[in-house]
Amino acid sequence: MKKKLLALAMALVMTVSLCLSLAGCGGGDTLTLNVYNWGEYISDGSDGSLDTIKAFESWYKETYGQEVKVNYTTFASNEDMYAKLKSGAVSYDVIIPSDYMIARLKEEDMLLPLNFDNIPNYEYINESFRGLYYDENNEYSIPYTYGVVGIIYDANQVDEADVGGWDLMWNEKYAGKILQFNNSRDAFGTAMYKDGIDVNTTDKAQWDQALQSLLDQRPLVKAYVMDEIFNAMESGEASIGAYYAGDYFTMVDAQADNVDLQFYYPEPTNYFVDAMCIPSCCQNQELAEIFINYMLGEEAAIANAEYIWYASPNSLVYENETYQEDMGEEAMAILYPDTADFSTKYNQLAYRNLDNEMLDYMNTLWETLKIN
Repeated sequence: MKKKLLALAMALVMTVSLCLSLAGCGGGDTLTLNVYNWGEYISDGSDGSLDTIKAFESWYKETYGQEVKVNYTTFASNEDMYAKLKSGAVSYDVIIPSDYMIARLKEEDMLLPLNFDNIPNYEYINESFRGLYYDENNEYSIPYTYGVVGIIYDANQVDEADVGGWDLMWNEKYAGKILQFNNSRDAFGTAMYKDGIDVNTTDKAQWDQALQSLLDQRPLVKAYVMDEIFNAMESGEASIGAYYAGDYFTMVDAQADNVDLQFYYPEPTNYFVDAMCIPSCCQNQELAEIFINYMLGEEAAIANAEYIWYASPNSLVYENETYQEDMGEEAMAILYPDTADFSTKYNQLAYRNLDNEMLDYMNTLWETLKIN
């Protein structure tokens, strides 16, 4: 009996040890980190850039003596990301949603508060990007990039006299050459800014008015797109599209010889922040925070900013002279029009989190538009 009890005790000790080992290592000898981000939104090693994922994996091994594998996947819109998380079918450790979606995730208890002891590089985030409405107490998110929505057009296909404001997106002269956002918030935003409607209104009649504008535009639209806009604009298949400022430069770099892409900010327009967060389904919060901190470090932060061509709220980036020279005067002027005034413009024009009733109403209108 004693021998059996001893054997059972030894087996129990071995089982517990094995479980602890597996729990500490994410299953085996290698830790796993699941990162969910926008497409085309991280320096990946192409064109001589730093592969920040591989660099993190190497740095972590050198620093902690432990292998780590980053599973990196992408989403096309905030709404797609939200639906995936809400389904509960997947688990991610780091996500990078936009401001209004962060507010929604926070409200629905889908985010974990951050332990800033593991994120000392947070000190480099500009004060203008702290205390914003979606995370008033800076508990759940750390800004990754920010920007402004503008209009990209091909000067070889669009008359300069037609350029200016949101009306270009509704100009019948360019029927079949116009691209519209394939997500409800941004698409309705273009119509609301054009019509002088508050993008955060709770007046359903004003949402109906915006829908009518989008229905009026529908016959002119070549396609509703997200990442597909790159190929369409770069190749000249489309001549006009609203998109995020940073992506304009990526398109210019890859544009065909017969294409001359130009950019301007219509007034008013959307100011936005995309930020790193840890969802409540996270399996390894400390590792996620170490990853976030690494992304805020000078090498990774500059590599990402240069690769994706978005503005950075990180002083290690925008104060770096080499970065400024590499980007060039035109890019710096477009990406950083006035950092000091960002919070003022942001508070006036950024999307806010809509309550469930308005979200449902917007989505119903969006379905009506897409069916038509």
